[in-house]
Amino acid sequence: MSSPAAANRYAVALFELSKEKNMLEDIRADLQAVKQVFQDNEKLPALLHHPKVSADKKEQLLRESFTGLSEPVQNTLLLLLEKNRIDSVVLVAERFQELADEEQKVGHAVVHTVKPLSEAEQKLISENFARKVGKETLHIENQLDPRLIGGIKVQIGDTIFDGSVKGQLNRLERELVSGKR
Repeated sequence: MSSPAAANRYAVALFELSKEKNMLEDIRADLQAVKQVFQDNEKLPALLHHPKVSADKKEQLLRESFTGLSEPVQNTLLLLLEKNRIDSVVLVAERFQELADEEQKVGHAVVHTVKPLSEAEQKLISENFARKVGKETLHIENQLDPRLIGGIKVQIGDTIFDGSVKGQLNRLERELVSGKR
């Protein structure tokens, strides 16, 4: 069972090391690849936990499977294996990503629209909303939602900016029902 607290400790330690060695982007990319492998291959974590597979074989499997990784990431994987926390790999990668984003003032937004956004529209939305939430850059994930009728709805973390026609109609309905107009 993976522990978020333990995963956080490993992620923070790896993050501090990456800043010290000026390897933030390399380690971020390596962890993203490791996370993808662990999410796509359900048998790998099961094999790494199997009691009949020796610790040496597990270590060899990790070393051979992840040959191109930076030394800090490979050492972290081996340490997680040694401490029986290999099931925390995905949590470590996700927490590291959050720490790196905070450091670089990068945010993530989900933008709901009726039709796909162009690159120029995504850039404009990113620039405008990044300032509103105190970030320098905002990565946009565009999700199509025909129920919006028109306009956009932007979700950044727990904050939602609703400029959709459906949202405006809902607000108008609440105002009319409450008698404020």
